[in-house]
Formats: sequence, C-alpha cells, structure tokens
Amino acid sequence: MALKQHTDISEMIRQQRENAAMYVLPFVEQTLPIKSGIKVLEIGCGEGGVLKPFYDKGCLSVGVDLDGVRIDRAQDVFATEIATGNMRITLENVYDDAFKTKYKNFFDLIILKDVIEHIPQQENFIPYLKTLLVPRGKVFFGFPPWYMPFGGHQQILISGWASKLPYYHLLPNFLYTGIMKMAGETKEKIDEMLEIKSTGINIERFEKIVNSSGFKIASKQWFLINPIYKYKFGLNPKKQNWLFGAVPYLRNFLTTCAYYTIEME
Repeated sequence: MALKQHTDISEMIRQQRENAAMYVLPFVEQTLPIKSGIKVLEIGCGEGGVLKPFYDKGCLSVGVDLDGVRIDRAQDVFATEIATGNMRITLENVYDDAFKTKYKNFFDLIILKDVIEHIPQQENFIPYLKTLLVPRGKVFFGFPPWYMPFGGHQQILISGWASKLPYYHLLPNFLYTGIMKMAGETKEKIDEMLEIKSTGINIERFEKIVNSSGFKIASKQWFLINPIYKYKFGLNPKKQNWLFGAVPYLRNFLTTCAYYTIEME
C-alpha cells in the first residue's frame, strides 16, 4: 500500500510534526505542562518530526535511533535547530554505558511513538527507563495494540492486496508466512514482519508491565481511529467508545491506537 509518506521524506516529516503538535503534545500536557527548560528524550526518533513541536516549546530535545540512514536525514533536516544546542539527534543505543552515564536521571519526559511494539523484552525495557528519568518523570507511549486490524504493520508490505488485508497477522506463523509468500513478498520483508509479530504488544500486557515496573498510569486514551489515519486514509480521529473500551481483550481488536503517559511512583 504505497502511501506518499513512504517515498516522500519531507512529507513524512511534516506529518510527524503536525500529528505530534495536534495530538501527542496536548495529550502529554494533561499531566506535564510543556515549557522552556523541560528535558525530552525520544527513543526511536527516526527523522525527528515528533521532537520538533517540543523543541518549538523551548525543550531540550534529544532524539536517538539505531537506524543510521534516518538519523542522517534528521541531522540534515534539523541542522539549524541542532546548531542552537537545544536539539540533539544521534545514532545511539540507550542501553550503552556512555548514554546511561551521560543521561542518568536526566529527562523529564521520554517519548516512544510507534516504537514499543518493535522492542524485544519489553518487561525489561520499560523499568529500565526509570534510570533515565528525574523523580516523577513521565513516559509517553503511542502504539497500535497487536490485535487491531493492522497491528502486524502489514501496510508496509509491497504487495497491494497483502498490505490491505486485515487481521491475518494473528494467524499461526506458517499460515501468515504462506500468505505473504503467495503475495510475492521477499524473504527479507517476511522476516521483518515475523520480527514485528514477536514483539507486538496488547493493552492488557502493556498495563501489566507498567504496573509491575514501579510506574503508574497517569493518563490514557484509546482511539477507534488513529490520529495518524488522517494522513494515511483521510479519516478523522475518533476516540474509542468508553463502553466498548471497558471490555478487556475484545477492545484490542478495534482500538487502532493507544496513548499512555506513565510516571514513576
């Protein structure tokens, strides 16, 4: 399903920036007023579009990613902002000793936008974030629950029909793989999709990890229609119906996006 943002980097960054300004930043501000001097880290920052609205508010904005190509793009696009010293975008791993030492108990806010569903061993990663936060620091998560129609990220597949087919990522691996092979997907792309399947996370598992990690949920919002679908499909964002959202597990199947802010207890 070839969308414009898949091939037009400037358009993708514009969408990231606008979506963060309209939805992510206001959601965070429900529990943490964003003002000059706030120290923000985005893990998995990609091209840096999500960080830009926080920089514009006067935050010290640090972005890290493990994809060197995307970091190079971000450093090029935001060269002016980086030159001010108030934005840093680097190719780093938050587990590295040098990073842990430099930023121990440093950040007021950590952002993970469409990232936690790609990170292995989330039960170890989420509590680790406490080492990078100030006391009462907060973490924002935005992610698609695994059981939602496109929770497997199949929209990034090359094949037209396979990229538009919902829910089949929930099938056993041999059936899932067979469908992608039948659609003509490459081994590399199939391996990528299976890796995503191994790290997919649902609402209940996420909340269980948070509650066992010394964090508490400060705010949450589930969406029937993900705010980013405004750009992908021309659909207006819609919050999840409270009654449907009250049904554990079932809510995952029609919740296309979950926003959370968690804080240290």
